[in-house]
Amino acid sequence: MADRKNILGVTFDDVTPDEALERVQELIKSRTPGYIVTPNAEFVYTACKDERIRTLLNGAALVVPDGIGVLYASKILGRGLRGRVPGVELGERLAEVCAQKDYTLYLLGAKPGVAEEAGKRLTLKYPKLRIVGTHDGYFKDDAPVVEELRKASPDVVFVCLGFPRQERFMREHLAQLPPAVMLGLGGSIDVYAGTVKRAPVFWQKLGLEWFYRLCCEPKRIKRMIKLPAFLFTAIGARLRHREDIV
Repeated sequence: MADRKNILGVTFDDVTPDEALERVQELIKSRTPGYIVTPNAEFVYTACKDERIRTLLNGAALVVPDGIGVLYASKILGRGLRGRVPGVELGERLAEVCAQKDYTLYLLGAKPGVAEEAGKRLTLKYPKLRIVGTHDGYFKDDAPVVEELRKASPDVVFVCLGFPRQERFMREHLAQLPPAVMLGLGGSIDVYAGTVKRAPVFWQKLGLEWFYRLCCEPKRIKRMIKLPAFLFTAIGARLRHREDIV
């Protein structure tokens, strides 16, 4: 964790997408249990105000910047991160690695039936991929899900329960499972299932994927308002020569 950069209290690994994928593979190969988080500006802004959330994020084996807002804040604070590592892309590439190296995968999250559809589509794309189980995210009692995961004994788990529920789930239950690497990937299962489409590549390259999603889902406006608030927080921290938290 020595090479992490502190962005308003959340410590990010300064890695490229290729380096992030390699780090995940190292965890899998070494049979080292760990969880991976992909914070965006909303995550970090919430963590600024909640020490428990900071603990969840900073306790991860790998912390990568999912959103463009985090990159802007890192530059404002003089701790420029090298680039985004979108969780949905990291998960897709890892699914391909799992197929190539015979690692098993479990999909957890989204509405009933979505994880199953995501599994079908991923195995069509990567025929050698072994998915050892799926479960929707609509559960109140963790225990049966944890038991199902324990029996399935996957090498990798995509945990898509939304922030911060997925981070809490991973931190609380990782030690109860056989050695596994768990990735908190938000709505990625919906993308893999085809129920949600990512922004066109043009929007992604401009760093405006968030704006595209807002246009498609106007109800996200309450969440998106946190982006400018987050950047103003970073500016304030820089002006006060304080780069950790407010």
